[in-house]
Amino acid sequence: MRIPLWKKWLSYLVPITLEEAASEHNPELSVILDRGRLQLLSGDAIYSWDDLYRNFLLAFEKLQIKERNIDQVLVLGLGLGSVPFILEKVFDCRFHYTAVEWDEVVSLLASKYTLSRLESPLDIVTADARVFVEVTEAQYDMVVVDIFEDELTPPPFETAEFLHDCGLLLRPGGLLLFNRLHGGNPAVRVLTERFFEQTFRKAFTGAWYIDTGGNWILCYQKEATPTEAA
Repeated sequence: MRIPLWKKWLSYLVPITLEEAASEHNPELSVILDRGRLQLLSGDAIYSWDDLYRNFLLAFEKLQIKERNIDQVLVLGLGLGSVPFILEKVFDCRFHYTAVEWDEVVSLLASKYTLSRLESPLDIVTADARVFVEVTEAQYDMVVVDIFEDELTPPPFETAEFLHDCGLLLRPGGLLLFNRLHGGNPAVRVLTERFFEQTFRKAFTGAWYIDTGGNWILCYQKEATPTEAA
């Protein structure tokens, strides 16, 4: 969707609400134009913000994502589509995406406002991401987990079983990125640190995290085959 230039200019002075919606899963959804970028809010939580969704912007930069051998990408939790937007518009990466989003209204908003601006091919699957990772037989070069209910990751996505299933979806040398809030509320920081130490690192030997100054992006790279490593 093309946004008039005057609205973009005005949004640097005051955020502009472009659309409000509601769904079974998200009773308050708002698409906001803020500082020239599209933002998706669910209540007070920011689910997407074009290239200002800085957690992944900083993580992709630190990971030197353009230098990696990536083609197929799985995104669990689409939001307004910030992950493919950042990869294409900032890092000039044209990947093939499968995006799993359980809220059809969010998928429609993403298609209307963000995906129409991208050249990268993207398939949206409306499904529970927990079920999807159990049943799919596809494999990916990168899996991105970006699933929230307000400030927290829902419990089904914090289990060792879920992480195991995500690991099985990675091709040799594949990268898993798991976005967690780590800022503001001390209780949330404790939950994220505990999840990383007691669950994520136990599931994935060699796991690490990138501190983006408000979130942690938990990272794991699957071991490459000898041929690929060479």
